[in-house]
Amino acid sequence: MQEFDLIHRYFDWAPAHPEVALAVGDDAAILAPPPGQHVVIATDMLIAGRHFPESTAPEAIAHKALAVNLSDLAAMGAIPLGFTLSLGLPEIDESWLQRFSAGLRAAADRWGCDLVGGDTVRASRLTLSITAFGSVAVGKAIRRGGAQAGDRLAVTGTIGDAALGLMLALETGKAPANLLEADGSYLRERLDCPEPRLSVGRALSGVARAGLDVSDGLLQDLGHMLSASGLSAEIDLDAIPLSPAARRWLEADPTAIDHVLGGGDDYELLLVLPPELPLDPEWGLTLIGRLDDAGAVGEIRERAGRPLPGQRGYDHFTEDGA
Repeated sequence: MQEFDLIHRYFDWAPAHPEVALAVGDDAAILAPPPGQHVVIATDMLIAGRHFPESTAPEAIAHKALAVNLSDLAAMGAIPLGFTLSLGLPEIDESWLQRFSAGLRAAADRWGCDLVGGDTVRASRLTLSITAFGSVAVGKAIRRGGAQAGDRLAVTGTIGDAALGLMLALETGKAPANLLEADGSYLRERLDCPEPRLSVGRALSGVARAGLDVSDGLLQDLGHMLSASGLSAEIDLDAIPLSPAARRWLEADPTAIDHVLGGGDDYELLLVLPPELPLDPEWGLTLIGRLDDAGAVGEIRERAGRPLPGQRGYDHFTEDGA
């Protein structure tokens, strides 16, 4: 099969959304953002064996490749418009491509964005790069800077599930004896199929003072946001939301807190909220601390005075990967 046959067979979809004026088939795509909107652009690359285990199902790879980019849009308060896909393949495996294409299209339809172009090449290892395009009202984007002393810290969902799921994927004998079979399935699902919090980001566009998505570990990403705002933070470890599976793991192995807070791949939103803002239960937020200017810029302190875990997050150039 030749390159253009591959593209037309698996990735030539008719656009379903009015913002896409021209999609796959030309030299470039044309997007038409709504009036009064800025275009928001995010790019993430995934490489087999580093960002996901080699054994990951094609549908899950497709889901994650799109989800991690849409998570960046969610963190900015943007809504998706479309995305491009660059795909490096070691070989043409039509069964794999059929499953990957179906998974990608299901994710794109679910989150309301169209595939508008990209590229395919031969590569020594499976490599994917997606660039997602979104829109947000002018002046309403959520940025990393802009927080103020006294603001509250909140996160969506639960923290640490994906990191524990990766431990299971890499070392199946690593799981504590008290972990249920359903726990293992849940943790692996959280690793393979993260959920971009698009509705929360959109609801808090123009409301949240600052924010980002937690991709490299809660503590490390919080440090990035503090540096951008010139502040420090006090957090409550007991308030950090954990799934029942993560709690059971920590009951048996408290040292796993390093992975929970520093392992990355959560793709939850970490948001800074004004102290007077009432929380809507539909946002699914948990308050975990507050910002201040009492310490050095970027400093994170534990409210009860306990030491924070030593591992501070994922780094592409120091980690062994998946």
